[in-house]
Amino acid sequence: MSTGPTRAEGPYDDEPGAHEMTDLAAPADATLIERAFVAAVDAVDLDRNADILDAALELFSRQGVARTTMDDVARRAGTSRITVYRRMESKEALVEQVVLREFRRYFDQFREDVGRASTAEDRVVVGFVSSLRAIRHHPLIAGLLASDGDLVGPSVLGHDGRTLAMVSHFLAAQLRREQAAGHVAEHVDVDLVAEMMVRMSASFLLTPSQRIDVEDEEQLARLARAFIVPMLSARVDGS
Repeated sequence: MSTGPTRAEGPYDDEPGAHEMTDLAAPADATLIERAFVAAVDAVDLDRNADILDAALELFSRQGVARTTMDDVARRAGTSRITVYRRMESKEALVEQVVLREFRRYFDQFREDVGRASTAEDRVVVGFVSSLRAIRHHPLIAGLLASDGDLVGPSVLGHDGRTLAMVSHFLAAQLRREQAAGHVAEHVDVDLVAEMMVRMSASFLLTPSQRIDVEDEEQLARLARAFIVPMLSARVDGS
């Protein structure tokens, strides 16, 4: 397998189209998480309504979405309830904007992390570790899982696997660029590999392991090299 490009040549840099997920759209009955995930891939003005979004993020992280009112957000932001509603329309819209902004920040950090790696193998390892770190230590997600777990579980993963498919689609697009550049074997089913990677990550996030310490990034990196990297050259029978 090729040693891969330098950072300047990498598929995660800002060449045209690098930030797009082709043919991905939220369904008509999309959940809040699904809508935010799709929207976050496009450029987002992170400074728009920053005072309200910062206040909401702090409150959602500390006390949960369900227990946070628009009055709470207004007081924390130092503005009026009317102003919050004028700029956000509803609490659901506020939550969606907060989640969208955090997804946008996550994608930016993800690309920055993997952009420092010089080979496809290293990018996969760094991406796996970076994703688990970002999700586990994000104040909003950690707060939601702690205080609104019954709501967040189905919303994030979805019983029909729809949200998982969206995340897989995003990752497959990155792998497809690696494949087009010759860094992943042509016979590899990148859509299948992406789904396997996302399912593995979701498993670690939702079900504690008795053998794998997800706080140990060196251990996670070794795990990725042993079990995920080989998928970049694997041939599935019948494919």
